[in-house]
Amino acid sequence: MNMTLERNGCITREELERFNLITSEERFKKGTVAVIECIQEIPCNPCEAACPQGAIRIGSPITSLPKLNEELCTGCGVCIAKCPGLAIFTIDKTYSDTEATVSFPYEYVPLPVKDEIVEAVNREGKVVCKGKVVKVLNPKSYDRTPVVTVAIQKEFADDVRSMKRK
Repeated sequence: MNMTLERNGCITREELERFNLITSEERFKKGTVAVIECIQEIPCNPCEAACPQGAIRIGSPITSLPKLNEELCTGCGVCIAKCPGLAIFTIDKTYSDTEATVSFPYEYVPLPVKDEIVEAVNREGKVVCKGKVVKVLNPKSYDRTPVVTVAIQKEFADDVRSMKRK
């Protein structure tokens, strides 16, 4: 399957839907879950090896796209830092009545700090809303790929994928 990006190397929501890469709303109702937006058909499988639940499968050939078993995924987020393509996120639409959280890889300095207000951006890098940093993880096991978690208004959870650099 040849997956081409419609505009400037940035995947669109429509493309994610077309290639069946959208996590179900039913699964979102159960809490934090991984969202995999990988369309690179290259030999790569660190996400599969990293998942302690076995929820991510590449299969054969190794150039197959990763598939998430939503029922096995616990939303632990270990896969986020292990993806060399920075194409895995976690989303928690149950965070509060009005807010969701999005966790994403963030390989810039300086790192944000807990409780900092940041500008949350979409896949194109355009600001879509303000967010509040609720967590920054950077353990040695993440191999210098920190994971930032931002609380945002729930309506932006399907769009926010990072934050504007300081």
